[in-house]
Amino acid sequence: MSSTPDIETRRKIPSPKDAIVFRFKSTLLQVKRGARNLFDSQIRKFSKADALLDKPVIAESRTALWTETDPKERFLLAGKIHNLRLVIRELDGVEIPAGETFSFWKQTGRTMRMRGYVAGRELREGCIIPNIGGGLCQISNALYDAALKANFEVVERHAHTQVVAGSLAEQGRDATVFWNYVDLRFRSPEAFRIEARLDAENLVLRFKGTKTEKKQLFQISKNGKSEHHPNSCATCGEESCFRMVKPAANVDFGKTAYLVDEYTPEFDTYIQAARKENDALFLPLDGHRFGKANYAWTTGGFSDVKQKPMVTAVRSYRSRKLAAQGAARQKNLLDMYEKLADAYARSLTFDVLHVVVHQNLLPFLWKAGHLGGRTFDVLMSAMPMEEIQRRLDRASALHPESGTLGDFRADDSLLLAETEALRQARKIITQHTGIAALYPGKAEIIDWKMPKGRPRGTARNSKPTILFPASTVGRKGCYGLREALRGLNFKIVTMGPDIEGGDFWEGFDQERGGPDWLEKADLVVLPAFVEHRPRRLLEAAAAGIPVIASTACGVGNVTGIETVEAGDVIELREKILGCLAGEAVLA
Repeated sequence: MSSTPDIETRRKIPSPKDAIVFRFKSTLLQVKRGARNLFDSQIRKFSKADALLDKPVIAESRTALWTETDPKERFLLAGKIHNLRLVIRELDGVEIPAGETFSFWKQTGRTMRMRGYVAGRELREGCIIPNIGGGLCQISNALYDAALKANFEVVERHAHTQVVAGSLAEQGRDATVFWNYVDLRFRSPEAFRIEARLDAENLVLRFKGTKTEKKQLFQISKNGKSEHHPNSCATCGEESCFRMVKPAANVDFGKTAYLVDEYTPEFDTYIQAARKENDALFLPLDGHRFGKANYAWTTGGFSDVKQKPMVTAVRSYRSRKLAAQGAARQKNLLDMYEKLADAYARSLTFDVLHVVVHQNLLPFLWKAGHLGGRTFDVLMSAMPMEEIQRRLDRASALHPESGTLGDFRADDSLLLAETEALRQARKIITQHTGIAALYPGKAEIIDWKMPKGRPRGTARNSKPTILFPASTVGRKGCYGLREALRGLNFKIVTMGPDIEGGDFWEGFDQERGGPDWLEKADLVVLPAFVEHRPRRLLEAAAAGIPVIASTACGVGNVTGIETVEAGDVIELREKILGCLAGEAVLA
């Protein structure tokens, strides 16, 4: 594109006058088409539904998003991808009844800045230019391509006048659109469903329904195609053209956004080391309220810090009114995660090409399409919801008498969204060895932040004392611990309410622990089925107190902690006896 063509074949450089004439002509055509559409009863906007959700896929079109390698083009491609995210929201899940005509513009509406559209790449008069809403031809091409594969009747289609390398136009399966007089319309004698999504590299569009017999296709215009590769305003270097984009600001285009839901010292350290000056940081609270270490995030000289205090304040207020355990609390948490994810998403600009997102927000951002066309890493401190529920189901089968192990299960659609998002993630960042084991080759294990050791005093307990550093609730392994301890002469200290029932420890020498729990413990035991914040285990290990924990606690790489499999009562009892060897523990 940098070579100079012969004067006879050199393209005419567009002028401001040409742009004015084009705008005048297009406005007339838009008004004319708008008037026609007012009286066309067959053209209407369709609703999203689930009636055809389980129907088979009858056509699919998959096209690459990042088609240019020149860094100067990245801002145009990022703008295109942002526009595709917006238009997909109008298309994904839409179901069109049998015999009805689908109209691209009727379904999607006009692309305007006030609706969130940005400058993307648009092919006009032989050049790729920046234009608000540019890039939608990629999805109109995909719709036309899928319509041909599904044998739909094409009512209106316009071909591009110029071929872009790698596009469907090279195969004659393209359909250009321009509001509102250059439209794409098609129909099917059978009802069909449109599904569209972006992954990090591709636009994927599918039709579900019943494949029809071959139809006679026709189109209202059939434009010739030039074989020349179109010039781009970002790279052509034609300084006499009023549209030329100065490339200097676009070479280092793009940034990372960090979407944080809660403070952990491990993620604090990771983000501060990885974050660059121009990267965006999203916090749910200001630094003073969110933690001393987190305050460094908002005072470290970074200018692009976004805070969403209201969403988290509402979550905190609601949580205080709910029980510490139960379905209502879990539903409230999921509802607040969704609200926070939505609040963050509204501030994600098109130049965010990579996202580092806290796991709690991940499924909601994925379902809404905000991660499409971007790479992303996940800050993961909890097992995926599907794995949590699998473990709780196993625990419930072992201890059906528990009233807590089966009290809540997330919606299947949310589980699927999280599973797919984690599969698409570039990297899983976690300090939890149990989580890392689920993602071999993808997990990046960071170190637990060990507390300063507080050695216990020299005073000895009158009999061996085992500390259970959690509330008496099924998922923390209290049933297995109770069974493992039967017949042993010891005291048990618990660190929370007896949620499984006030008589749960009946017949045992039990007391409730307080701030001095480290002084009392000869051994700390947590055989949990689910544990994401094993801070007390770390404190005990740092103080030199022996610890037995299940692999589900994620502390397999911490010195001083022995691990067992959750639910294995025999192994747990053997480990306890081994740790208290020499003590009078047999009754």
